[in-house]
Amino acid sequence: MANISRVVRAARVITSDGEVPAAIGISAGRIIMVEDIEATIPAEVDIRLGDDIVVLPGLVDTHVHLQDPGRTEWENFESGTRAAAAGGITTLVDMPLDCLPVTVTVPALEAKRQAAAGRCHVDVGFWAGVTPHNIHLLRDLHDAGALGFKCFLTDTGMEEFPPLNSTETANVIAELGLIGATLLVHAEDPYTFHPTPSSATDYHAYLTGCPPETETKAVERVIDIASRTEHARLHIVHVSSADSAAMIDRARSRGIAISAKTCPHYLTFSADDIPDGATAFKVCPPIRDAENRTRLWGCLRRGALDMVVSDHSPFPTADKRDEGGDFVSAPGGISSLQVSLAATWTAARQRQVSLPEIAYWMSTRPAQLAGLPTKGLIAPGRDADLCFLAPDETFTVDPAKLAHLLPGTPYAGRTLYGVVRRTWLRGQPVDFRHPRGALLKRSAQNRLRR
Repeated sequence: MANISRVVRAARVITSDGEVPAAIGISAGRIIMVEDIEATIPAEVDIRLGDDIVVLPGLVDTHVHLQDPGRTEWENFESGTRAAAAGGITTLVDMPLDCLPVTVTVPALEAKRQAAAGRCHVDVGFWAGVTPHNIHLLRDLHDAGALGFKCFLTDTGMEEFPPLNSTETANVIAELGLIGATLLVHAEDPYTFHPTPSSATDYHAYLTGCPPETETKAVERVIDIASRTEHARLHIVHVSSADSAAMIDRARSRGIAISAKTCPHYLTFSADDIPDGATAFKVCPPIRDAENRTRLWGCLRRGALDMVVSDHSPFPTADKRDEGGDFVSAPGGISSLQVSLAATWTAARQRQVSLPEIAYWMSTRPAQLAGLPTKGLIAPGRDADLCFLAPDETFTVDPAKLAHLLPGTPYAGRTLYGVVRRTWLRGQPVDFRHPRGALLKRSAQNRLRR
C-alpha cells in the first residue's frame, strides 16, 4: 500500500455509488482509496468533517471566458481562477475568444499558456477556436494540446473570430472527425433573428428578437451535417431552449455522437424575473420563460442534457448597467463563476434534485467532455480535487465580496444555498497565496461518449 499522507472522513461523500459515509485516502495528490468511514488507515494527517459538510468531487467548468491575455481588465487568470476555487471549482477550460489574440493558432495557444503560467489557483485547460481562416491549422492545434474546438454559426461581434457557414461547418466536422476531436458549437442561426428596435430597455422586446428558433434551427443544421459525416463528434454549448435539448436527444437515439450543456442562469432565472434595463441578465442565447426553465430541468434529469457549466463571461460594468441599460447595445455575457454551484444547487433543492446529480452534471460529465481522465470523480486513481460544501447554509450574494475582477452579476442580492467551506486541489487546500494550478493538455482517454 502506498503511504497515505492525508485521510478525509465525512458522513456524506459523493461517489459514483451516490452519497455515502467514507474515508478518502490521499497520496501524492491522488486518491488512493475510498473506504468505510471508520476504516483504519495510517496517515500523517487524519481529518474528520462535521455532519453538515458534504464532500463533492471538485467541479469542472468547461465554459469560462477569462479574456487573458488582451482584455485583462475584464477578467484574468489570477482573478478568474481565484473565483473558481472559492466556488468549489478545481478545473476550468478557457474559451478561445474575448482574449487578444484569439486562440486560433498554435502561437496564440502558447500565448495563453504563457499568460496563465504561475497565476492559476486551479487547473486550467484550453479550447481552441475555429474560424473560416484557420481550418488548415486544426490538426496543429490538436497536436499542441487543445482540448477541443469552438465555433460560432452567427456573428460573434469580434472581427478576429468570424462565424462558419454551412459548407465550412461541414468541412470542420469532417476534419475533426478524422483527428478524433470534438467541435463545440455556439448554435444560433443568423437568419432567424427578428428585427429589434435600435434600443430596448424592455427585456421582452429583446427576447422577441431572439426566439427559440434561432437556436433550434442552428441545432437542426449541425445535426443534419453530422448525420452525413463519418466520425462526427459534436457538443452544443449553453442550450437555452428545451426544444433544442429534445432535438439533441433524438439525434443521439439515431447514433449521432452529440452532447450538450446548459447553464445556471437558464435553470435559475426566467424572463419574468428580469427588470427593465437590467442588462446584467443579457446573454446569448437569452434567458427564456418559466415553462421552458421547468422543461430544461426535465431534460437534465432524463439525460437529454449532459452537464451544467457557468459560461462565465464578464464585461465592464459601464456596458452592463443594473438599471436603465439598453439590451440591444449591451454585450451579452453573465458573470457567475464563483456562484454557479450555489445557484444551481439552490434551484435544484426546490425540485428535489440530489447532490449526486449535481456532481454528475458539474464534475463528472464536464471532465469527460474535456478528456480529463483524472478529474470528475471521488475514486481511486483520480486527482484529490475536493469541494467541502455546507449544502444547508445560505449566503446573500454581495458583488463586492466576489473574487471576480468585475463585480456586476445578476445574482447580486440573491440568497443562495450552499457555502463552499474549503476547496482542495490535488490533495491540498487552496490557500489563495501560492497559485498551484497546472496547465492541462489533451488526453486521448475518457472522452464523453453516449
